[in-house]
Amino acid sequence: MAALISRMGKKLRRIIQRPGSVELTRYEALLPAVEKLEPELEKLSDEELIERAGKLRETLKNTAFGDEELIEVCALGREAARRALGERAFDVQVLGTMGLLTKHVVQMETGEGKTLAGALAAAGYAIRGKRVHVVTVNDYLARRDAEWMGPVYALLGVSVGWVEPAHSREERREAYAKDVTYGAVAEIGFDVLRDRLVTSVDDLVQPAPEVAIVDEADSVLVDEARVPLVMAGSIDHTDADEEVAKVVRRLRLGLHYETDSEGRNAWLTDAGASVVAKSLGLEVDDLYGETASDRLPAVNVALHAHALLTRDVDYLVRDGKVQLINAARGRVAELQRWPDGLQAAVEAKEQVAATDRGEILDSITVQALLARYPEVAGMTGTAVAVAEQLREFYELEVAVIPPNTPNIREDLEDRVFASPSQKLRAIEEEIRTVHETGRPILVGTQDVAESEELAEKLAKVDLECVVLNARNDAEEAAIIAEAGKKGAVTVSTQMAGRGTDIRLGGTDGSTRDEVVELGGLHVIGTARYPSSRLDGQLRGRSGRQGDPGSAIFFASLNDELVLSNAPDVPEGITDDEETGEITDPAALRQLNHAQRVAEGVDLEIHRNTWRYTRLIERQRRDLLVHRDKVLRTAYAAEHLEKAHPEKFGELKEKLDDQDKLEQICREVLLFHVDQLWSDHLAYLTDVRESIHLRALARETPLDEFHRAAIPEFHKIIAEADSRAAKTLEEAELTDEGIDLGDAGVRRANTTWTYLVHDNPFDSDFEQTIKKVRSMIKRK
Repeated sequence: MAALISRMGKKLRRIIQRPGSVELTRYEALLPAVEKLEPELEKLSDEELIERAGKLRETLKNTAFGDEELIEVCALGREAARRALGERAFDVQVLGTMGLLTKHVVQMETGEGKTLAGALAAAGYAIRGKRVHVVTVNDYLARRDAEWMGPVYALLGVSVGWVEPAHSREERREAYAKDVTYGAVAEIGFDVLRDRLVTSVDDLVQPAPEVAIVDEADSVLVDEARVPLVMAGSIDHTDADEEVAKVVRRLRLGLHYETDSEGRNAWLTDAGASVVAKSLGLEVDDLYGETASDRLPAVNVALHAHALLTRDVDYLVRDGKVQLINAARGRVAELQRWPDGLQAAVEAKEQVAATDRGEILDSITVQALLARYPEVAGMTGTAVAVAEQLREFYELEVAVIPPNTPNIREDLEDRVFASPSQKLRAIEEEIRTVHETGRPILVGTQDVAESEELAEKLAKVDLECVVLNARNDAEEAAIIAEAGKKGAVTVSTQMAGRGTDIRLGGTDGSTRDEVVELGGLHVIGTARYPSSRLDGQLRGRSGRQGDPGSAIFFASLNDELVLSNAPDVPEGITDDEETGEITDPAALRQLNHAQRVAEGVDLEIHRNTWRYTRLIERQRRDLLVHRDKVLRTAYAAEHLEKAHPEKFGELKEKLDDQDKLEQICREVLLFHVDQLWSDHLAYLTDVRESIHLRALARETPLDEFHRAAIPEFHKIIAEADSRAAKTLEEAELTDEGIDLGDAGVRRANTTWTYLVHDNPFDSDFEQTIKKVRSMIKRK
């Protein structure tokens, strides 16, 4: 009967397409069998345990896991963890391991042991003969987890390594040769980009992708899905128009320019256009005419940098550089930058040295990077909220793993206020009142500026606190680890991906019993986040593994979330005259509504972005098939011999070395293939920037993008062959064959990688998004 109900529930869920959790009954039924093997495995020596894992590897040999194999691999993993870490994996961790081994995104609450479950699953895939990449959100977690779980892998006969920015090519190749490799998503992506531009098979570092297990899966697969990773080559220096920056710096909101309610657009008023034109020595008509066509884009970009990007909210200025802040994690977004001259405009605004832009040689979105893996699984504390996206974009289902110990955290109802200042006073009072009891407090803020403002206010009333934000994220693990000590007050920006548990009593547990008696960690949110998932991640820091705790969010009807997404507050909502607190349930409904609108808009942006990048990724994939043929075969030499047999014969005679001949021909052709792809990316960027003009003519932007992109792409291979033949024809032969530099085959002498931050401003599909927002608001 239970099996029948399970099947009916699954079919019903499929029919209505509601996001939810997969049925775990099958896996729960295997847990007794896993436990039954424990006495037998405990008797084995370490060598015998490794040997038994090796026998299972021989049995599986790239076949799928059956129930018996799942039982065996989980039992072996549990025993390895017991010996290596002194930790016997809980049933829920084993259940999580099974979920990962069957290609699900498992949702496990904070502190429930995702790291171990992920390691056991990675070992399981490796025993099955698969090469596994464990994808993390940052380099620190990649190294920490690889080293921490290393002894467990060793007892299962599985090798493990990690990649980090400081690693050389040889160290990377060695790490990727392991059965399991840990790496930050950006670092793995950058290695993919580097491999796409090599001219010799010997320079490749990554083997073919097979399995990816994604830590903090919602953050990587959803929040960063559309973020492009970029490889650039040094060709020029991007200087913003300093004169324009100085002019724009003097402009005032409401007089010289206006912004939209979403904070995504800024435009000059008539008065502003007049001031700008006069300051630049132009007439107003000239500013918008062809004679000043290079100045208007510079003015627009400078205005966006001035009006829509805020220091200590969107970015920091540190060590003479502009550093972006990752809004989803509240920390510096290492290696990220804005596109299309906006980075240079912000640098001009802050009067710091402009960074090199270079020429984009290749790029890949995080979503496309993960799509390369035939098998993907993931783990996170908040997956159900993004189940729809995981199914739509990755065909992944969510498996919710119950906690090992029931969660007894008390989630208090949000307190809503009329204004942000009244809300802040209430937050200060809440912190003071709770702190007097000795309970540790974690305060989650929206951005750097807010965290520092709150810390200053607390200091004025003699309340000491530790601040964790993008300015000091290097010390984050140590700060978070001590946030559970008695009397501790920690003020932090976004908690996603911090990777360190908050243990009551601190790392040494010296005051644990006292803190438990007092009620555990108290979490305070200073505002709702744009996603309920981020709210859940903050709450989840309290109540770890059955610990007591509580969480409460404070909000205002004038918070950015409400003003941007649901500003039409219903009439009749009143607040307390003294405190400004609103107890009318309609206020909370408005808050929830604003959050749903924000989530809907973000999903629509993801969908629209993917509609464009999907074509580019498909084109890149097709071209890479051709490039790989050039890289691994004598295609280039055969083509050039056919194109210019006489010149080719002369070259062959001078070299008298077939391998060297083929390599020279290969380098010539690959240079032109790569250059044409780089040119194609630049062309597509120009198309995207101008596509909105076609939308004004009632043409569908996406269709127009395809019409422009597809014919140009189909020219690349033939054009590369033609250019390579011309290079050979015109090249002067030397005793070494061809001087590639003199022949014009010059690759960038300096390359670097970075991530492109989401463009925060209107794009060609912004009108669609606004329509979606208005439709959601009416619901």
